[in-house]
Amino acid sequence: MSKKDFYQVLGVAKSANADEIKKAYRKLAMQHHPDKNQGNKKAEEKFKELSEAYETLSDEKKRQNYDQFGHAGAQGSPFGGGGGFGGGQGAPFGQGSDQFQDIFGDVFGDIFSGGAARGARGNPFGQTGGRARGGFSNRPVRGSDLRYSLTITFEEAATGAEKTVNFMRQNGSKEENAKLSVTVPAGVKEGQRLKLAQEGDRPGNGEAGDLFVIISLQDHALFKREEHDVVLDLPIPYTEAILGSTAEIPTLFGKAEIKIPAGTHTGQIFRLKGKGFSKLGSAGAGDMLVRVIVDTPLNVNSRQKEILEELQRFKEATPLVKSYQEKLNSLLKGRK
Repeated sequence: MSKKDFYQVLGVAKSANADEIKKAYRKLAMQHHPDKNQGNKKAEEKFKELSEAYETLSDEKKRQNYDQFGHAGAQGSPFGGGGGFGGGQGAPFGQGSDQFQDIFGDVFGDIFSGGAARGARGNPFGQTGGRARGGFSNRPVRGSDLRYSLTITFEEAATGAEKTVNFMRQNGSKEENAKLSVTVPAGVKEGQRLKLAQEGDRPGNGEAGDLFVIISLQDHALFKREEHDVVLDLPIPYTEAILGSTAEIPTLFGKAEIKIPAGTHTGQIFRLKGKGFSKLGSAGAGDMLVRVIVDTPLNVNSRQKEILEELQRFKEATPLVKSYQEKLNSLLKGRK
């Protein structure tokens, strides 16, 4: 009996992109998954058919061969002699196929993010990240892992926090709303994963999968993060840079006061020890780096201008200007 067209199997057009193919496969694979249709041979065969179609169309090279040569091209060589679908020539679905090792992690693993906890649905055989062998059986299976994207503030990342997450998960043959408390440790970084063991999908006859909470940090109005350090750009008036002053600044843990010495220049950095992010897995914390930006006024009144013109008559070279002038003079002499 001839095989059906893979595009028709997945219900997509031949012009469908990779995301459309993945979405179509996931929807149909969930519908015909053997765990949801135990004892239903038609569903099992449909699931094999869907997986074979996706295995070919999700691979750019295999898809090109299939589009050009049809099912013969999908099996390796359009002229025969190549390994068949599923590893060895003529090997049935699910028996020793290295090609299936990553299919299900790809489809069910990363298509959910951004606040919804439906995701990371590992291998639909119940072996997350593993490989199907020997077809289907009634042995206990492991539930799929799930992902949840949790957004926290800079301050929460620095001090730690208790957050509540709400998500959907499979419990036996039904979906349920779950609500869990998550402890966010001080010092977490963007993209870091927090594992909640056995809080993922729960099959009726096996071990529950895990829930992975992926940390996302909100942008801060003033702070930037550099590894364990936190950076603050501090603008100060040019008069304070010349004469010196003190400045009250915010930190991740409250307020602090720093001394601006006379003669401070743009780019100068003042370090507050231990005011950065905690170092997860080790003692200590990063620092807070206060980077000064000398701010000059856009407009001055007549009195200010008079004072500035008086100062300019002294023509005292400032440190950076003096250094630049010396380098320039040396460069110009070398060109004579």
